Amino acid sequence: MTMPSDETPSDRRSRKRLATRRAISLAADRLFFERGFENVTVDEIAAAADVGRMTVFNHFPRKEDMFFDRDEEARETLREALRQRDSRVPPIEALRLLAHQLVRQQTPYLLFSSASQSFIETVENSETLKARARAIRDEIAEELAVSLTESVGQEAGDAKAKLAAAMLLASWSVAFIEAHRTFRQGRDTEKAKVVFLALVDQGSLGVKAAMAGTAYA
Repeated sequence: MTMPSDETPSDRRSRKRLATRRAISLAADRLFFERGFENVTVDEIAAAADVGRMTVFNHFPRKEDMFFDRDEEARETLREALRQRDSRVPPIEALRLLAHQLVRQQTPYLLFSSASQSFIETVENSETLKARARAIRDEIAEELAVSLTESVGQEAGDAKAKLAAAMLLASWSVAFIEAHRTFRQGRDTEKAKVVFLALVDQGSLGVKAAMAGTAYA
């Protein structure tokens, strides 16, 4: 789901490419929200964005990628939080603090609002999108495990890092789902934020307990 970004490339070619990518994603979102993911073809998206079919595939190899177009941005945010953390702050705590920062900054993929409900409902009504969301979560867990080991100088493939990453992603996923459910029930954004962060905090406590005695906690 595309939303405005403060990061705009400086060179003309990159700006043009980004503008085309955003146009395709916005056109795709509108059609997906109106008709459902499975009921929209790539040709229809290309026509709505006023580009050729191959242009769409040049930017998005799969139709699902148009919907989850902020996926890489979210992954880089996690990696950057661990790369930039104060060495006095354990990795698990750095990620907990990141959740609070992202909510405070109203990061697009952690908004709980009427606009975000269209995104959630479209996922819930599509088996393809639900499968891709699960795959993305698993991929991020693997990447997060690598970032955790790198952040503390452990060898790659550390089983404890894999466990910590899986637990963190599970708790964040539950928090995300429950926060959106809370908003849907009461249309209260602030209450949804509280629910999300409370569950992230609680999940982080569990991961810290499980990782006690390691460099991750």
